[in-house]
Amino acid sequence: MFGKRSFASSKDRSGKITKQSKRSFREVTRQKHMVEKMDARMDSPMMESVSPSLTSPIVTIVVGSDQRLFAAHEDVLSHSPFFASALRDQFFESNTRRIDLPTEEPEIFSCVLEYLYKGDYYPRLVHDKRRQTWMLEGAVTSPDPSKNGDRVPAVEPTFFHSGVNDIILRDTAVYCAAERYGLEELKRLSLRKQGLQSGIEVGTILRSARYAYENTPDSDSRLRAHYLALIIRSRKTFKRSGTMQLEMEIGGKLFFDLFVAMCNHIDDIVDASNARTPKTI
Repeated sequence: MFGKRSFASSKDRSGKITKQSKRSFREVTRQKHMVEKMDARMDSPMMESVSPSLTSPIVTIVVGSDQRLFAAHEDVLSHSPFFASALRDQFFESNTRRIDLPTEEPEIFSCVLEYLYKGDYYPRLVHDKRRQTWMLEGAVTSPDPSKNGDRVPAVEPTFFHSGVNDIILRDTAVYCAAERYGLEELKRLSLRKQGLQSGIEVGTILRSARYAYENTPDSDSRLRAHYLALIIRSRKTFKRSGTMQLEMEIGGKLFFDLFVAMCNHIDDIVDASNARTPKTI
């Protein structure tokens, strides 16, 4: 993330080898933690040129049907257009800052709040320098040889959504929450994390896809396209699934988009095949 930059004086750049002073293990470890912390927060509102004040008023957020209580600094919350508007509306009404989110899931709002403060939410997105790939914090290589070295997440990627009354993918719910709260960077982050998941049950994928369609506008196609590509890529698995058949019988815009995407996929294959076939006169 950070480009290499030399802070050596012109005298040290003349080709003469200078011996660096020895650093203790504690110093090296402390520096490493500082770099990791900066890496994790580069996309956070907290890393902007004008950092929000952590001495600003505390806002109470009441989340979900169980009315779970959260607290956050007003300036941090205000990086979301949704919360900024809600706080402006309250400015002349009450000295007590309080926002009610009765339909939000506490687990998802916790991810949003963690992002606002730290630039990421657990498990964090980390860079595997040895493989030159991105991975989720704590993920380990699966011992199952049939998984072809796939990584197993340290945290279960699904959760029970009370509104759906079933299990869906956490990152999908985070993406949809970021859409509601106007957090574009969080949408990109959650979509990237979702692309690293594997081994998810067909039923969970289809429920999550339906949730994505119900909670994103038609103008935002990124998450929807992710699900369409996933289904096409794993079409043999979905074709054998009884769950897929039931979902298709229920119907909805998801399956019309899937039909269009599959037609486009077939057209691409045909075009590629025609391009390789020598033309005869």
